[in-house]
Amino acid sequence: MAVSQGLSIGALADRTGLAVSAIRYYESQGLIAPWRNSGGQRRFHRADIRRLSFVMIAQQFGFALPEIRELLAGLPGKRTPTPADWTRISETFRNRLDVRIDTLQKLRDNLDGCIGCGCLSLPKCKLYNPDDRARQRGSGPRYLMGDVPDQSG
Repeated sequence: MAVSQGLSIGALADRTGLAVSAIRYYESQGLIAPWRNSGGQRRFHRADIRRLSFVMIAQQFGFALPEIRELLAGLPGKRTPTPADWTRISETFRNRLDVRIDTLQKLRDNLDGCIGCGCLSLPKCKLYNPDDRARQRGSGPRYLMGDVPDQSG
C-alpha cells in the first residue's frame, strides 16, 4: 500500500496489536486523526503506529489519556517523529515518571505509618501528627506529599 493512500484501520490494528474498537476510541480521544479517502474509508498516517505504541506504553506506566494527549500534542501529526521529537517528549515523560517513582517510594516507605492524612485513626498518628498539625499545611496526605512531621511536642 502506498504511503499516500495511508493505512486502513485494519492494517493499523495489525501493526499495533490493538483492536479496531480501541483505535476508534483513541481517535475519539484526539490521540490520532485519520482522514477519509474518496470512498469514505478511514485512513491513518504511518506515524500513527508510533503514536499508538506510545499511548500503550504510557498507559502501562499509569498515565491517563489526558496526560498522554498533552505529551503527544508536541509531536507532528502527519509525519513520523524524528529522534529530536522523541527526545523532547521523552524528557517530559522521564520527569513525570521520576515524580511518580519518588511518590511510590515514599508511599512504600511509609505504608505502615502515618502518611499525614490527619485522620488520627491510628494510635501512631498521634506521634507523627499531634493535634492534627498536618492539616494546617493543607489537604491531602501531607507527609506523603513531602511535608516533614514536626519534631517538637
